[in-house]
Amino acid sequence: MKLNLLIALVLPIAFFAQSNRNAANNSDYPNAFTSGSAKVHPFNNSSRFFRDWAISLGGGGAFLQAADVNSFYDGKVNFGWNGYISLDKQISHTFGMSLQYQMGKTNQKALLPGEAGVKAGVATAWTKYHQISLLGDINFSNLLRRVDNHSPYRWALHGYAGFGFQGFNTLLLDNDMSRWNNSPKRIPIEIDQKLGLDSFFYQMGTGVKYNASKLIDIEARAMYIITGDDSFDGGGHGFDAIPRYNQITTGHSDNFFTVNLGVTFKLGKQETHLTWWDPLQNANSRIKLLEDSETNFVVCEKGDQDNDGVCDDWDRQLDTPAGARVDGAGVALDLDLDGVIDLYDKCVTVPGPVENNGCPITPAAAPASNQSAIDQINKHFEGIQFELNSDKIRTKSFNNLDQAAEILKGLNGNDRFMVIGATDARGSAAINQRLSQRRADAVVKYLESKGVSPSVLTAEGRGKADLKYPECDPAAKCPEWKNEANRRVYIIQK
Repeated sequence: MKLNLLIALVLPIAFFAQSNRNAANNSDYPNAFTSGSAKVHPFNNSSRFFRDWAISLGGGGAFLQAADVNSFYDGKVNFGWNGYISLDKQISHTFGMSLQYQMGKTNQKALLPGEAGVKAGVATAWTKYHQISLLGDINFSNLLRRVDNHSPYRWALHGYAGFGFQGFNTLLLDNDMSRWNNSPKRIPIEIDQKLGLDSFFYQMGTGVKYNASKLIDIEARAMYIITGDDSFDGGGHGFDAIPRYNQITTGHSDNFFTVNLGVTFKLGKQETHLTWWDPLQNANSRIKLLEDSETNFVVCEKGDQDNDGVCDDWDRQLDTPAGARVDGAGVALDLDLDGVIDLYDKCVTVPGPVENNGCPITPAAAPASNQSAIDQINKHFEGIQFELNSDKIRTKSFNNLDQAAEILKGLNGNDRFMVIGATDARGSAAINQRLSQRRADAVVKYLESKGVSPSVLTAEGRGKADLKYPECDPAAKCPEWKNEANRRVYIIQK
């Protein structure tokens, strides 16, 4: 289960990349990088404005809080200790990641309920642990900083969350079953959990950092660790271990928290670390510098001859027609790339020739013969379905009938057509005759409701006298697909 959780966290890791290509010269414009006026070069160590690597270390107290055998017993606190060291990488001014090693020891006590507790007395235990984890670090102060806050700051609130692997050793001693004794034979409960994939754990917490200098940060941090292991407190191997210290509470995860004071050493030669760098403040300082400087250049010195909003200094089309939309280089837009600018294009999103105002030329449809139209109508009629033993047309057939009606309305109004209904060979001839007539009438009525002239259509029911597959009389002689094909409505020209 823990391994599955680990895989679920590792798989979504994103991969970042950047291009090291340059704009070779100004003649390469337009391109994806620059117009040639900007300085574009690969990002390397000489391009960095700030530090982004650091080493942190610290220590403090460790307390088993959510466990059967815990550090808070009988109104007293059993203090433990912990220490950590981490390699920190700041990815942006709001987010960083750390690879951390932590070790420590917790001290805890417990009393079994009932008679077992009377015999054993108060059990004392300790857990020595070491952990390797990956931590994400969110700088809430940078994340929530106001855009109009131009002042420097030295305090920052951080949030942490991550996962890792742990190993631990425990020892529990009481006056009954968990002690060193030869008569009766007794040995204490000891657990040695090796660090591995099955020792997966989570942790989360918060901290407050103080920027003491350009080299050092000081931090107070509190972390909550979810071990996912019922044996971490030393109560035995699993929930059903004897003596039953792991059944004092119903939980199956022994969790603890740490409270630490630490120091961070910021690596690099730059003046500022990315943790304390505010890009908006940097932008504001540059804006202020421009505001205070004297104007020593003239924008649009050559003017804008075609009044398209793009200065002639960099306008690539100086004769843009009035009213035409242009791109950043002053070129009139042609969205469909058909050679007709959008100002004159009657079909802006569909390419077409200049002589047709940028619209495609649609060839006139050749008139179809009546036989071709009948074939198309009968193709649509193949999908008509009725309710069982009824002339009620199912709604799923309406679309087919609508298309048949459109074809009929496009034919010569002097032509006459007959809608014929037929059934399979099951049942009596009289019943089949009446049912086929009603179904043919229903189709004619629907087509007339869609605009087909009543003088064009007539209906005729032929029952089982008009089998598409005559060999299917009686119906038992044929497979079902042939009988289904015999139950049909079709159209012919009179």
